[in-house]
Amino acid sequence: METLNITSATKLLYESNLPVFTIKTLRDMFVTRLPDTLYVYLRKLIRMGILVKLERGIYVLVHRTPDAFLIANVLHGPSYISCESALNMHGILSQFPYEVTSVTTNKPIQKTVQERLYSYGHIQPSLYWGYEKVRGALIAHPEKAILDQAYFAARGLRQFPLDEYEVSRIDKNRLASYMKRMPHTPPVQVILDKIQKEVLL
Repeated sequence: METLNITSATKLLYESNLPVFTIKTLRDMFVTRLPDTLYVYLRKLIRMGILVKLERGIYVLVHRTPDAFLIANVLHGPSYISCESALNMHGILSQFPYEVTSVTTNKPIQKTVQERLYSYGHIQPSLYWGYEKVRGALIAHPEKAILDQAYFAARGLRQFPLDEYEVSRIDKNRLASYMKRMPHTPPVQVILDKIQKEVLL
């Protein structure tokens, strides 16, 4: 690390093709276990307009800001994009959500980063499934996004405007299979019955 200069550090950053950098990835990249030395480089890279700090310990290249969905995955994890953001991406909900919505097994939280709101709803680990990687970001299948939305609506945390959804884009077989894996508490069951009646029948 002592022989690494800003030019070579910048070259390593751009050649890595990583969309987001954490302290760990930077430490591994620069081959150092000396925090003071690493932070000296970080301050220089930020001051020179090469890196920008999203929040504590998370950085991106100024000229290579990743997609908001990927940023959402990194800001608070484990998490995947779901609810309104996933439904809009899949063409099921036409209204573009102001916030980037995710679910997490961690604590629920909201964060504003670079003037964009990121919100995370808490689900039990047993419900953390039904997603895939799309362009580097973990995003719920449309059927799971609907059920996540229903789950939060049953708890009074979100709306569930089923009549506004473009249900023709939903895989009914997958939806039926996923519904069996949802908790069947009375509040959730009410919405599942509505989905069964209005989408599956």
